Amino acid sequence: MLDRLAKLIDVKSIVTIILTGVFSLLAVTGRVQADQFLTVFTVIIAFYFGTQAQKIADNKGE
Repeated sequence: MLDRLAKLIDVKSIVTIILTGVFSLLAVTGRVQADQFLTVFTVIIAFYFGTQAQKIADNKGE
């Protein structure tokens, strides 16, 4: 369990979580329009899951 938590707490994960929170807050307060939020959030999530998928693929190849 601690190993999974340690893997979760890396720079990419922290940045992804913070950016998600910030853009969610900006969208709720009306400072960012819904279409802008969707674009930015999609890029952030795609980058995060893309790098995770690549890491898994690299580990399987070894």
